[in-house]
Amino acid sequence: MAIDKIQSESINLADNFAFTGTVTGAGGVNTPAFFARCSTQQSIANQTVTKIQFDTEIYDTDGKYDNSSNYRFTPGVAGKYNFTLSVSLDDVADQGNFYLYLYKNGSAASSAITRVRGSGVEKMTSFCHWSDTANTTDYYEGYVYHGSGSAEVLRPDLATTFLGYKIIT
Repeated sequence: MAIDKIQSESINLADNFAFTGTVTGAGGVNTPAFFARCSTQQSIANQTVTKIQFDTEIYDTDGKYDNSSNYRFTPGVAGKYNFTLSVSLDDVADQGNFYLYLYKNGSAASSAITRVRGSGVEKMTSFCHWSDTANTTDYYEGYVYHGSGSAEVLRPDLATTFLGYKIIT
């Protein structure tokens, strides 16, 4: 006998169920998603907003992050996304402000600031997190700015990363 309707009072939701058909409308996927890092040192001139060259993909589920020419993520799928930008400077020479920017379509959309106190700081890391509703053609990039008096170098390791993923709504 086939059951074509189950009343909520007659089912124990704590039980396990084995479905043999197709279940629709349950869950979702967090893709597209990407995680990229810098694999080479990048020099950042003083008082210059500079695009970060996240040139190595840790993963890129749908091939939507360009790690070779424009260093940007274009989702191709409309939805809500979370982004995290982590940047670490190596051997900060002077005091100054250190800014991170998440750009959307060529303009700063989110930022974070870290104040460098004292000179000769071995390493300085800052994070920027942001959520956004994207359409299929929006694009996202990471930028950095510092005002420490001389050129600084981004650390080429997992301290300088950019990631994003679609959230299930």
